[in-house]
Amino acid sequence: MNPMVFPDLTKAAMRMRRAARLWLVATLVWPAWAGATVAAFEPPPLWRALRAEALAFEHGQGVAKDGAKAAALYCQAAKLGDPESQFSLGWLYAHGRGVPRDDKLAAFFFRSAADQGVEQARRMLVLVGEPEGDVPDCLRNDPTLEIDASAIPAPVVASPVPIAAPKPIADLVKKLAPSFKLDPQLVLAIIKAESNFDAMAVSPKNAMGLMQLIPETAARFNVQKPFDPKQNISGGMAYLRWLLAYFQGDVALVAAAYNAGEGTVERYRGIPPFGETQAYVNRVLKAVGVSSHPFDARATPPSPKLAEIKVDLKPPTSNAAPGRSGQDGPRVRLTLVGTR
Repeated sequence: MNPMVFPDLTKAAMRMRRAARLWLVATLVWPAWAGATVAAFEPPPLWRALRAEALAFEHGQGVAKDGAKAAALYCQAAKLGDPESQFSLGWLYAHGRGVPRDDKLAAFFFRSAADQGVEQARRMLVLVGEPEGDVPDCLRNDPTLEIDASAIPAPVVASPVPIAAPKPIADLVKKLAPSFKLDPQLVLAIIKAESNFDAMAVSPKNAMGLMQLIPETAARFNVQKPFDPKQNISGGMAYLRWLLAYFQGDVALVAAAYNAGEGTVERYRGIPPFGETQAYVNRVLKAVGVSSHPFDARATPPSPKLAEIKVDLKPPTSNAAPGRSGQDGPRVRLTLVGTR
């Protein structure tokens, strides 16, 4: 059949083939996803509350069915790092369930879920493709939606938290840190978060040693023996020095990049919506007690995305009194994606 003669029929056939592929993937993916556990830690209560309400609106359970409201609620949970909500959003947009079908939006949310280890999201990306373009609007702050910011783990730090590091590791860090122009407290905070001071630690992604260097990072900073404490710490410090220059001393961005990669931070224009990464950043900020660190501009030019990231940097808003206990205190900027 000549597609120039019957263009509408050709488009209809393409839509049918796509629908068939999605249905096939749905039969393989959704049952497995429904019982999957993707978070390695207990999700915050706000995740669960938003996701449960979204699910009710999606399926009309006790409320009138409303796909648009379900998507808005899923997106609020996705912004806070919930991979289940990210997957559900991708599913809604891929199938046009209550929202206009949009493969680009579906791809963005599937990629977010896949980056948090949801294998089913990786399979869906085969169909919809990789994401293109900017962070979706719904992941930026919407003043019409009232979210209790006190439920978001916001780092409000008055002083550094002492780190109980083994003496040989602490002494080695203190000895090496001045050569890389680093505060030893920052290095110890990263080691604590990465390996809990286990020099032989290996992650599922083959990150190795005290500072959990993946093979690419080890090679990048000339680490030949990643399980040797001195080489590992030197390589990790070289990477931290580079990240500090790349993000011009922003400790939150540096911690997020160390955990998730600098490219991921750039893609999300801030701390990515990953529960693990957001918790990681909070732990590091609480340990170091500051939001900025001196940096050596000679290490690397700043990120070309830094100007765009800084436009979006505003602390989470709350009606609560300043400080955790109602007392005025210094606030540490946390660049959660979507806080605008």
